Amino acid sequence: MTDDDFNRRNIEEFRANHGRLGGQFEGAPVLLLHSKGARSGRERISPMMYMADGDRYLVFASAAGADRNPAWYWNLVAHPDACVEVGDDHIDVHAVELHGSERDSKYATQAERFPGFADYQRKTTRTIPVLALVPKQASR
Repeated sequence: MTDDDFNRRNIEEFRANHGRLGGQFEGAPVLLLHSKGARSGRERISPMMYMADGDRYLVFASAAGADRNPAWYWNLVAHPDACVEVGDDHIDVHAVELHGSERDSKYATQAERFPGFADYQRKTTRTIPVLALVPKQASR
C-alpha cells in the first residue's frame, strides 16, 4: 500500500466516523491538515496525530523517525495559513513552530502519552519539529 493509499483510506475513515480512526490510531487524537503545497500550491490533506494545548493543536513532524521532515512540514513553512478538520469541525489555523524549552516540553509530553514518538526521535539525528496550529477564528 502506498502512502497515498494509506492517507486516502484514513481520510475516508476519519470522515465516516466523525474524526475517529481504528487500527494503529484507535483512541488517538487525529486531525486532517489541509495545507497548500510548498511548490505546487495545490491543496494537500494529511491525517496526523495531534495534542490539544489550550485552543492550539500541536502537531509533530516526526515522519516516523525519517531523517527528513515530512512534506506537510515544508508546506506549512511556506504557507502557514491552513485548515484542520477536528471531528466534524473545519477550523482555519495559522502554524507557528515551537522552539527551545517549549518545543522540548511539548514533545516530551507527546512521547510520554504515545511512546512511538520517543522511538521516532531515537531513530533520527534531526530535532523533530513541533508546530502549533493556532485557530484564526471560531469553527465555520
